[in-house]
This record gives sequence, structure tokens and C-alpha cells, in this order.
Amino acid sequence: MVVRDNQTWMQSYGQTSPGSHQRPNADSLIRLCSLSKIMTTDLLVKLVADRRVSLSDPLQKFAPRNVTVPILTVRGQSGRPITLLDLATHTAGFPREIAYPAGDSGHFTFPDYSFRWQWLPGYRLRFLPGTAAHYSNIGFDLLADALSTAAGKPYAQLFAERIAQPLGLRDTTVSPTAGECARLLIGARNEGRCTDTTAAAGSGGMYSTANDMTRWLRYLLDLPGVPMHQDPSATAAYIPATQLRWTQGLGRAGVPTGIGLGWVHINQPDDPAGIVEKTGGGAGYSTYIALNPGRHIGLFVAATDGRHAGPEIFRRSNDLLTYLAGLTPVLGDSLKLAADEHRSDVPVRDATVHKRRKNAQRPPAPRQVARTGVAAAGQ
Repeated sequence: MVVRDNQTWMQSYGQTSPGSHQRPNADSLIRLCSLSKIMTTDLLVKLVADRRVSLSDPLQKFAPRNVTVPILTVRGQSGRPITLLDLATHTAGFPREIAYPAGDSGHFTFPDYSFRWQWLPGYRLRFLPGTAAHYSNIGFDLLADALSTAAGKPYAQLFAERIAQPLGLRDTTVSPTAGECARLLIGARNEGRCTDTTAAAGSGGMYSTANDMTRWLRYLLDLPGVPMHQDPSATAAYIPATQLRWTQGLGRAGVPTGIGLGWVHINQPDDPAGIVEKTGGGAGYSTYIALNPGRHIGLFVAATDGRHAGPEIFRRSNDLLTYLAGLTPVLGDSLKLAADEHRSDVPVRDATVHKRRKNAQRPPAPRQVARTGVAAAGQ
């Protein structure tokens, strides 16, 4: 899906499942994977506006009774309390995962609320909060728990009331119906059944469709066609990457120059080629959202073509976004880092992803986009 000003374009490729001979459409159900995180941080910003929470609130404030949130690191150092901002920017010191589901229970179904809060007190942080960034799914599930506690209602209900219903997202949910599950795109390797994913709602459990994601993009970019728009603070950069000792797991689409609330910023804020992005992957999917807020352009990509396709999809999508902004994309050395999702200690001070040519003209119509071959709805 691509949106630009009042224009919308969609293209799908492949089949809804192997041998179906049916092409995906705008109502095909998709696993958003880690794109769920930017919905969690959208709720965070809403509750901050309501004065229900503050970014500086300690996680301990929302912990179950008799649960102590750790402050000690693996080196025995004692830091300040973990805050909601630390969780939303991957700077809390948590690992990527703590456990995986057993058997065929389904992706994004574990660890659940009870398991993660029982695990938490005994964990020693990887680093002092706020000093480095390490991509963490468990951190976002704990953030979702905190928001649910602050709002006094289950997370799925909070999401429905504050985002899905007001915005008109019909199929964006963690509890898909049988009819919605029948529309789920299935890849060459079926990675698990369609089921309730409330356990990982904050980190990766959301399902959606291209139709819903079109509305989501318009909401993010302050474009017409939706009843409300996101607070710009939700996509702002909160931590310059140069202030962190290192980043790990956040550079799959390019070297981060800033860390936002779930979002990653590529290139400097005043650069016309600046990109605000979020990658996702899991359960046989690669997903991506990228924005050029200054030009009011955004795209959403989802594909079921294998676990190694992600970095290539992200790079090509960045090229497309830059082209649509009227700039000529030229790959920089920093893009090579996107191929290695496990790289840490990434240098960020002089990194740029795209260089622009001064005389590049903005393409006149989205019809030209089709020639790029970007996979929009699935394979």
C-alpha cells in the first residue's frame, strides 16, 4: 500500500496460499508482527495526553502486587528505575525474548501475562536503563500491561475503544473471527494456525488488512479520509542514537539516527530523505511501514516469502519511498548493515541511507510505482 497526499495505490502478488490460484486483495488478513508496537506506543501517547500516565513513570508503578521490577544489571550495577519511555525505546535493558510457545499453540501466544511478570523479578538487566538500545519484544508486552493497568481495562478493549473503532479499522485485532481467519495469507511454509494472540498484543500479535492499513497510514500522516489523526509526538525522535553506547536489532532497514516511541528514524530530521520506519517479522511474515512525514508519503508492505526476505524488502521500500518523495535513491554504505539484523555497536554519527540528486523531480502519478515490483499485500 502506498499513500501520497490524496492518492492511494495498492498492488498484490502471488497467491493467498500455495495452490489456491487466488491473488491477495485488500481484505486478505495479514499478521502485522512487530508493527503492533507502533500501535502500542500510539496508545501510550493517548494516555499521556489523558494524564493517565507519563513517559517518566516507572514500570514498578504498574506492576502486580508483590512483584519487584529489577534495577540490577548482569555486572551488579544498580541503575535508576525502568520507565515507560525506556520500554518504548528499547532502552530498558531487557532481552529480545524470554520464552516461546510449546507445540502448535500458535505464534504470538506466549509468554502470557502471568509468565512474564513471574519471570521479571529474577532478571538482571543487560545494561543500565537509557544507556543503550537492544530490541525487546518482552519490553513492549510489559508496556502494554502497564497501559492496561493505567486504563483499568484489558489491552484489547483499550485498543478497540481508542484506535480501532474511532479510526474504522474493521479487521485489526488480536482476536480474529473464523471468517477473518479464513482470509489469512498462508506462505510456502505454514507457520502456525490463526488464533487469539492477546498474550503478545503489545509486541507482535495484531492482525490487519491492507484496507485497514491504508486508513492507518492516513492517520499517521495527517491526510484526509479518516476521522482523526495521530499526535505528531508519537512519531518524533526521543533519543539521538549518538547518545547511546550501542544499538542492537534496530538497524534492519538502515542505520538508526534516532529512536522514537517504537519507531526508528533514518537520516537527520531536516533531511528531505528522512524516513521514519518500523520493521516486523515472524510467523512466516515480513512487514514494514515507512513514512516521509515532510512529503506526506507512506507505504505498508507485507509478504509471506521467507524469513530472509525482510532486509531486501525494507531496502527496496526505502528506495520507493525516496523516489516518491521526488528524490533519486542512491544506496549508501549504511544499507549493507540492514542485511545483518544481529549487528550491534552500530556506528551512527555519519550514517545516511540515501543521498539525493539536486535536480530530481517528483514523479507525477502513482502509476509509475507499479514498475518497482514492490510486494504490497503478500505472496
